[in-house]
Amino acid sequence: MAYHEAPHKDPRMMGTGRSIAVLTSGGDAQGMNAAVRATVRVGIYTGAKVYFVHEGYQGLVDGGDNIKLATWESVSMMLQLGGTVIGSARCMDFKEKWGRLKAAYNLVKLGITNLCVIGGDGSLTGANQFRTEWSELLTELTKQGKITVEEARCSSHLNIVGMVGSIDNDFCGTDMTIGTDSALHRIIEVVDAITTTAQSHQRTFILEVMGRHCGYLALVTALACGADWVFIPEMPPEENWEEHLQKRLIAQRGRGSRLNIIILAEGAQDRNQKPITCDLVKNLVSTKLGFDTRATILGHVQRGGTPSAFDRILGSRMGVEAVMALLEATPDTPACVVSLSGNMAVRLPLMECVQVTKDVTQAMSEGRFEDAVNLRGKSFQHNWNTYKMLAHVHPKDVKSNINIAIINVGAPCAGMNAAVRAAVRVGIIQGHQMLAVHDGYDGLAKGQIEPITWAQVSGWTGQGGSNLGTNRHLPGKYIEEISLNIAKFNIHSLIIVGGFEAYLGGLELVTAREKYEELCIPMVVIPATVSNNVPGSDFSIGADTALNTITTTCDRIKQSAAGTKRRVFIIETMGGYCGYLATMAGLSSGADAAYIFEEPFHIHDLELNVEHLIEKMKTSVKRGLILRNSNANENYTTQFLYNLYSEEGKGTFDCRMNVLGHMQQGGTPTPFDRNFGTKMGSKAVLWLTDKLKECYRHGRIFANTPESACVLGMRKRSLLFQPLASLKDDTDFEHRIPKTQWWMRLRPILKILAKYDAIEMDTSEVAAMEHIIKKTGEIKGGKMLTKK
Repeated sequence: MAYHEAPHKDPRMMGTGRSIAVLTSGGDAQGMNAAVRATVRVGIYTGAKVYFVHEGYQGLVDGGDNIKLATWESVSMMLQLGGTVIGSARCMDFKEKWGRLKAAYNLVKLGITNLCVIGGDGSLTGANQFRTEWSELLTELTKQGKITVEEARCSSHLNIVGMVGSIDNDFCGTDMTIGTDSALHRIIEVVDAITTTAQSHQRTFILEVMGRHCGYLALVTALACGADWVFIPEMPPEENWEEHLQKRLIAQRGRGSRLNIIILAEGAQDRNQKPITCDLVKNLVSTKLGFDTRATILGHVQRGGTPSAFDRILGSRMGVEAVMALLEATPDTPACVVSLSGNMAVRLPLMECVQVTKDVTQAMSEGRFEDAVNLRGKSFQHNWNTYKMLAHVHPKDVKSNINIAIINVGAPCAGMNAAVRAAVRVGIIQGHQMLAVHDGYDGLAKGQIEPITWAQVSGWTGQGGSNLGTNRHLPGKYIEEISLNIAKFNIHSLIIVGGFEAYLGGLELVTAREKYEELCIPMVVIPATVSNNVPGSDFSIGADTALNTITTTCDRIKQSAAGTKRRVFIIETMGGYCGYLATMAGLSSGADAAYIFEEPFHIHDLELNVEHLIEKMKTSVKRGLILRNSNANENYTTQFLYNLYSEEGKGTFDCRMNVLGHMQQGGTPTPFDRNFGTKMGSKAVLWLTDKLKECYRHGRIFANTPESACVLGMRKRSLLFQPLASLKDDTDFEHRIPKTQWWMRLRPILKILAKYDAIEMDTSEVAAMEHIIKKTGEIKGGKMLTKK
């Protein structure tokens, strides 16, 4: 069903003689500017002319000054701005044939045959209708004498590519729409602030978040803050929910909680499609339970503010892919939407996505709520199932007699505590006894092990660092003491949350199984490190929080540089030998260069970078930002780079140096790290529960196969368990990094957006159009049929 295109290696000159118009339509979303910036710069890089269409479809209809030629410099300093700088508007004129006729006339006169639309499903549906009617519109304009036959021939086909900008994440086919992550940041900032006051007064807070037809924001917020209840339109509460809610809140107070948090999507409804409002829930809680209750409606706060690092990178990646999709399109190519699936950019047929999005609304209106959740996609399903498990399932009365120990290893990072909390609570729900090991492998050797309860991990989701305590020591020299304590505390399985030391330590424990039978227990490593350097996983818990910290700091530094003019900042990031943070922060902050270990650089490269900045200072953008990973090169240190740039830039620019240091490990976890940690912790315990059943022989646990000790990692689109031993071949042990790293494919984008020439770009992995109907299933006769 998929069609394939030739992979594009060198995009230069692909766009020669082509024109692209970019517009933002419908509601605004943080990250739209990153998408506009990438579209303009990559378009110009390919040799195309790129036009801004101001005020959305209204600007397309009105024409004139609303459609302006974009330049490289015109999109400078846009990345950190929220909203959309080219404006957006709800346009009634474009819904009428005469309006679309005017829009077609304006495009033909400028020779524009490629349109990039950033908006929601309504905006994208409008774009597709415009494309479908294009020939008919040209015929009519020719008949009216408004355009010549030659003009009609030159503009005979209109290519359309969509990017989804919507904070609700309500568009099926994409894991995350542009703006969703930033909206979650705004919501979690408010939730964290409200939690502190609610605890002081023992209050119940009800928070209403946006999401008229989609409960994604409410659901992820509930997971990220450990809410007691969530109301979402896709899955209304069961009959007599009022009674269940009261019991839940009383039970939470009974466990020692001083507050209750209830999250409500604005489109929340009951099974009879009657709206469930903030006031309704507030009155219920205050009158029936007598709790001091407050309601907060967040409103447009969620749309505003600075885009998160994720949204900037997402917008940039989508912008690049959109330009490539436009330039590779033929008259037979269906209009597509560029989208994110796992960590991969994909192209999906636009109208299939729109159809499935409409199918969700239809399923809800017909009371087929399970279908609605399934049609939302795997990401939504996983979130819903994790929430249900942590919030709705009561601990088993019958104990399993299984003891699972959980340990933090390596440097602390934000999100570790979320993983521990989820693991502890899911373990208790499964009937297991959970044991906390304090201070890493040292604590395991010294017997610093104690039971940990449901109440003890309350509120951990939003706390940074490691509450269990952690260090970098490996278990090798303590193997005998560790095996004795595993026997003494009757530990049946082990969850290791940490960075490269967690992975190395896991390998050492597995190797020691030959000598120590006590170590023949199932083990799972959950990657958690700001460096994102654990083999077997594309992402580690904590990396997103560190990335946002770096991005925010770079924004402030760029602001300073913009004020003083002719200044270049050299910034050192963490990461050891892994260049993930430097590369991704370079993309999210608009850096001119990012030096990393994985991409060796020499004096000639440094010379080119200095010359590039000298040329840049001749433009209106008189500032520079250079990132360097801490172990990028043992001789070309951050100090050396500072000295080199200072000397070579004399008379043209001056330099400043910043080493960001341990601030990158601190702070409260981002919504992504809270959610990711929660899902990883839950999945690890469920896997261990199944593994323990497999390994139970003759009244005891015995696990010595490679498959009984795994890394739980995200690979492209799935969470996978991979045997520790199988990852050895893909590990550079000397430099503590995986040999293959997915994000290296993004480095050409960083260089193209910084205006470097002759950059090869390989996006062959995303050159196939995928079909969403095949993935999510289709509706027939009121039932959803999932295709195998």
